[in-house]
Amino acid sequence: MNFLMDVSSYGGMNFPVSAAVVYVVGFIAAVTFGSLAWYNSKRPVGWENKERPDVVPEVKKEETPGL
Repeated sequence: MNFLMDVSSYGGMNFPVSAAVVYVVGFIAAVTFGSLAWYNSKRPVGWENKERPDVVPEVKKEETPGL
């Protein structure tokens, strides 16, 4: 146990690994949800006739959103 504590303080690193993990997981989640939202939005010019990828679910619009 003392060995792990000595290794963690080696080199004067003050940035916790858990903070880096939160940043990485947050970035991956943002890219994933952003990609899903982009695929479900109106198609950009030139992409109107392209098919939706199989991994992207189709989201149906509600007639009365927010109610």
